[in-house]
Amino acid sequence: MKGIRKSKCGVNITKAMTVVGVLVLIVFAVGAHYGCPTPRNSEGGWPVDVSDLTDIIQVAAGGFHTVGLKPDGTVVAVGDNYHGQCDVEGWTDTVQVAAGSYHTVGLESDGTVVAVGQNAHGQCDVGGWTDVVQVAAGMRHTVGLRSDGTAVAAGDNEYGQGEVDDWTDIIEVAGGGYHTVGLESDGTVVAAGQDAHGQCDVGGWTDIVQIAAGIRHTVGLRSDGTAVAAGDNEYGQGEVDDWTDIIEVAGGGYHTVGLKADGTLVAVGMNDSGQADVGGWADIVQIAAGRTYSLGLKAAGTVVATGHYDVVRESNP
Repeated sequence: MKGIRKSKCGVNITKAMTVVGVLVLIVFAVGAHYGCPTPRNSEGGWPVDVSDLTDIIQVAAGGFHTVGLKPDGTVVAVGDNYHGQCDVEGWTDTVQVAAGSYHTVGLESDGTVVAVGQNAHGQCDVGGWTDVVQVAAGMRHTVGLRSDGTAVAAGDNEYGQGEVDDWTDIIEVAGGGYHTVGLESDGTVVAAGQDAHGQCDVGGWTDIVQIAAGIRHTVGLRSDGTAVAAGDNEYGQGEVDDWTDIIEVAGGGYHTVGLKADGTLVAVGMNDSGQADVGGWADIVQIAAGRTYSLGLKAAGTVVATGHYDVVRESNP
């Protein structure tokens, strides 16, 4: 049938078809494939299976895939691989990873950057980057922090999320849905890109030590262990004012996760997939948040997850 294609995960997708003048989107799965488990429920979600992730020192959550960095500099990835975003087997000497909706980014020890996955917007065009000390990935763009405190970006710039060339004195970058956030050395924050929901309204923030970005919101961690948020709060993802003793924050699709100093977690926002069900976790040392799921890295190097991947995907998102 015209309009139907099969993904690498054994999923048949009809993007769109017209029936008596009505546009219909159909997505359905048939069978399973390596790295792409059978849908968990009638909503079409895949379980977030991270059982193969062991001896991990950092995790990253994408739209529908999970990436883990090992101590020897190699990288593993599980989940949706429709665009090749999990094809990281050949990576070595990697020191940090980041994941966008459909692409994966790796920072090499020599300051260069590698990327795989969907590249329709140029988000993987990072081959010429040098002197990079941290990377971040948005939905369709990639950001790099250079050792001199400047930033570089590649990929979608429809809303100006890649306009970071004039940033200076930056110590951390974060990529959101269609916006980019930068933490300055004095604890203030800058942002570029889409601001329809106020996600870039961070000009008054001070005393920030870490930043994170969701699809339409931004989160900041203060030095006293409290948190602040800006942007979309439709699902309560910005309700972090009462958080205390936090040491890391992560922004998911429409939820926010916080890691406490005792290794436990808190989460707010959308929970239709269970992505905020982190109350029983313990011994966590790092967190990451995907579109509809959350990850926790345990001190032993194993990974826990809650929520599920959504199988709906576009060929040119």
